[in-house]
Amino acid sequence: MIALRTLRMLFRPSGRLARALAPTLMTLQAAWVPAGAAQAQPHALAPAIDAQVARHYPGLEQLYQDLHAHPELGFQEVQTAAKLAAAMRAAGFTVTEQVGRTGLVALLRNGPGPTILVRTDMDALPMEEKTGLPYASHVQVDHLGRQTFVAHSCGHDLHMAGWVGTALTLAALKDRWQGTLMFIAQPAEELLGGAKAMLADGLFQRFGKPDFAFALHTWPMAHGEIGFNVGAVTSNADAFELTFNGRGAHGSAPDKSIDPLLMASRFVVDVQGVVSREKDPFQFGVLSVGAIQGGTSGNIIPDSALLRGTLRSYDPAVRTKLRDGLRRTALATATMAGAPEPKLTITPGGDATVNDARLVERAETVLKAAFGAQVKRMPPITPSEDFAEFGSAGVPSMFFLVGVLDPKDVEAARQPGGKPVPGNHSPFFAPVPEPSIKTAVKAMSLAVLSALQR
Repeated sequence: MIALRTLRMLFRPSGRLARALAPTLMTLQAAWVPAGAAQAQPHALAPAIDAQVARHYPGLEQLYQDLHAHPELGFQEVQTAAKLAAAMRAAGFTVTEQVGRTGLVALLRNGPGPTILVRTDMDALPMEEKTGLPYASHVQVDHLGRQTFVAHSCGHDLHMAGWVGTALTLAALKDRWQGTLMFIAQPAEELLGGAKAMLADGLFQRFGKPDFAFALHTWPMAHGEIGFNVGAVTSNADAFELTFNGRGAHGSAPDKSIDPLLMASRFVVDVQGVVSREKDPFQFGVLSVGAIQGGTSGNIIPDSALLRGTLRSYDPAVRTKLRDGLRRTALATATMAGAPEPKLTITPGGDATVNDARLVERAETVLKAAFGAQVKRMPPITPSEDFAEFGSAGVPSMFFLVGVLDPKDVEAARQPGGKPVPGNHSPFFAPVPEPSIKTAVKAMSLAVLSALQR
């Protein structure tokens, strides 16, 4: 660096010779910059990242299709985790399996520097896929006492492919950064329990507490688009299970019964009054019943009915109001029918995922330099994410969205009378693998590099 300082002194900006030799001086300066200093301009590595993505893409798409065709439910991701563990070991990471039951932790230490956590989720959904894709899932398992289809209808398969691709990319470029990569494959995101399970299993005590954490998620936007926000980006979530107990009778003699199905039906309608009449209309809050189970035959009034549902909110006060309204409505429904007090269990799920402002600002600069106008801030989304657990544990975090659908379909859906695009949890949700996987790898690689800056 002494020689470079000497050149700067000799060729001052005011001299014609300095201006003439400026390109040479810039070349010499670039040659004198050590590899680790490349962290200061992560977007300058975009061409090198693109080259790595192109190199690894055929294998990533193959992995994606394999994971898509062989989904596993939460805390059952045994084969899924084994595939990811093998891929990460091949990338040069040290892998520990069965963290938080079926989760895994992959570490790559590369000198002094920050520790960056990158999370993927692994689990699929108990639903039938109807995409008609050649690699569509036909898997069925026993779930809650009944045979159920299983499908990756929320994009976790694409998350995993992008996660492996990011690991391969950063490992190949490790002469350009310093620090530690902590890649975790988390189980049971759909159950909002996998992150808690990994933390309870000593994730940070065993492997070290990271300085920053990143995760991404597929979203029904045009592929190539990247969205995020500062502050809340997903909602609080609570699950509830409600049982109305009545009195069974013959279908021809309803007067001899206390009909739990009637109570269940009335409750589903009446509980929406909490949302429409008790909650501030300017505050987000959703109460949904997703399952009603009761009865075995059309001519038998059963003696009980079970309902399962979810509560979503951003604000803690709204969360409390929804919980209280749920309890009051359930009790009032049973009382009106002359039935015993219903059994209600509310299980707290994930808190709202909150993006750290400074981390977002650093990543945003790098992402915009690489992707331009396709990078945008957007309002919070209504689903929930247990990635929030890492933020609650004191790790500054950033959660962002990547588009996965054909831009023509997205644009057509925006037109009056346009056909809606299938979203997450739809049986027709079908991400376009290329370039969606490539975008996920490049965006996550750049985000991680931005956090590795000195």
